[in-house]
Amino acid sequence: MYRLLSSPLRNLMSIIAFVLVVVALSTAAYMGAGWSFSDAIYMVVLTVYTVGYGEVHPINTPYLHAVTMATMVLGCTGMILVTGALVQAFTLSEIRQLLGASRVKTEIEKLSGHVIICGYGRIGEMLARTLRAGGSHFVIVERDEHKLAEARDAGCLVLQGDATSEEALEAAGIERAATLATVLPNDAANVFITLSARSLNPRLQIIARGEAPSTETKLRQAGADKVVLPTHIGAERIAEMILFPETARFLRGSERMRDFEKILGDLGMELEMVTAQANTAVVGLTVAELEERGRGAFFVAQYNPKDGEVVTRPARDQRIAAGDGLVLVGRSGAAFGSLFSAPAERVRAGRTLF
Repeated sequence: MYRLLSSPLRNLMSIIAFVLVVVALSTAAYMGAGWSFSDAIYMVVLTVYTVGYGEVHPINTPYLHAVTMATMVLGCTGMILVTGALVQAFTLSEIRQLLGASRVKTEIEKLSGHVIICGYGRIGEMLARTLRAGGSHFVIVERDEHKLAEARDAGCLVLQGDATSEEALEAAGIERAATLATVLPNDAANVFITLSARSLNPRLQIIARGEAPSTETKLRQAGADKVVLPTHIGAERIAEMILFPETARFLRGSERMRDFEKILGDLGMELEMVTAQANTAVVGLTVAELEERGRGAFFVAQYNPKDGEVVTRPARDQRIAAGDGLVLVGRSGAAFGSLFSAPAERVRAGRTLF
């Protein structure tokens, strides 16, 4: 509300209020001379707007002369001030827009190795907040006016434009950027942005959001380095809480574990919980054999049997059964889940498959 009443809009509203008071007083003064309301208001509007169609009734008394002169002086002055305030408001608005666009352009040109966030929706807002807390430089590309205002109010560097346009990506400094995160709720738009971004900067790291599981393949083919499926991640998290409530609380329920995960991330590592599905290659392996198959990409930090108590630092000869949960620590980006989803290998001995 303060912004609405700030100068010059505050001046404009004050002058309009002054003109309305003059109109009301002049109308009442003419009615005091015996005029009807319609004749009085008509005469006042003609005088204030300096149209000059002639008097409704003869102005032949000193009282009417005084009322008419006062209406001319105050009303016409008020209208001149209204016109000036309107011009000032429009001019300042245009100047602010030009200066704002110039300032954003200048700040973006200074950036290098920054992050470009395409979309300032629910996920984009959370991503921007986290990056800002971590001290990362980023630019948000958004076309919605309301979301743009929210991002500006949050102190973010915002560029108005359609992220599917190459011109908008170039204006965001994609040639100098290190990472692009396209987090729009539209899978087709994310695929198109990924294609455009990859063609503009082959060295760029692209992280794309996908809604449908089938979109992951399309995004990777378009050039995305990593694909995030928020719905899938949420479902996995809920499943962790249902199947392994103690481990789920251990993993992400405490401030200490969140700090630990942040430290791992700074070291280029991450924490992940996986489940050994039936008829997959990991069932029947020992912990040592599983780590060997991972070729140093991870190690088992915790073993959560389907029926039994949680075991930290499991023994090397601990054998994994279907439905067991494992907490893995490994390099960021390592495909932890690939071993746990690959089908068990089959070996033929004569006519029998084992």
